Amino acid sequence: RSEQAQLKAGVVEADTEEWQKASSFAGLERVGGVDLSYIKGDDTSACASLVVLSYPALEVLYEDCRMVAVSAPYVAGFLAFREVPFLVEALQRLRQEEPRLQPQVLLVDGNGLLHPRGFGVACHLGVLTDLPCIGVAKNLLQVDGLVRDELHREQIRSLQKEGDTFPLTGASGRVLGMVLRSYNNSSKPLYISVGHRVCLETAVRLVKACCRYRIPEPIRQVQKR
Repeated sequence: RSEQAQLKAGVVEADTEEWQKASSFAGLERVGGVDLSYIKGDDTSACASLVVLSYPALEVLYEDCRMVAVSAPYVAGFLAFREVPFLVEALQRLRQEEPRLQPQVLLVDGNGLLHPRGFGVACHLGVLTDLPCIGVAKNLLQVDGLVRDELHREQIRSLQKEGDTFPLTGASGRVLGMVLRSYNNSSKPLYISVGHRVCLETAVRLVKACCRYRIPEPIRQVQKR
């Protein structure tokens, strides 16, 4: 908890890059996606994956997928301690092998500020690498009074077209993230939260800009590979 709290103090919840300020993200050329996926029935064998896509074409420029042995136990709220070291290693390899392909922002399959202590995997990875990071989750993490009840389902039904959103406001009154309908042909939304060095509005705009389908292309490609 103390290490998590120390790292959390380094989170920047604001845009820090010039390209973030442009409506078309002018200057953004490389978007990364990361994920750690496990072999079914085995919670110690996983594939740590990183892809870098061009922007705005969203074509794969680089990929790194490696089997890893996960030794840290799973503890709710501390998933990052189990998974992030492998993702940091993948980014370090990229920096050594193809430094010109370093991503300018990372889309992380998981949450950022939408977390019991406001420091999910996207925040953790962002602070350790000092890269702008965005949390993109497929399901609602029920924290700070947020629940997947009938009211929440009704709000989801109110998202009529792609690009429609509503804020996730916790019982504390704090906006922890945004629910986004990312694709007209899917009524299942995405749960976007700030990771590091990006504001929520920019995070939502970028995720939407990276969607050809429901899942943004950097994460879709990393999971596909």
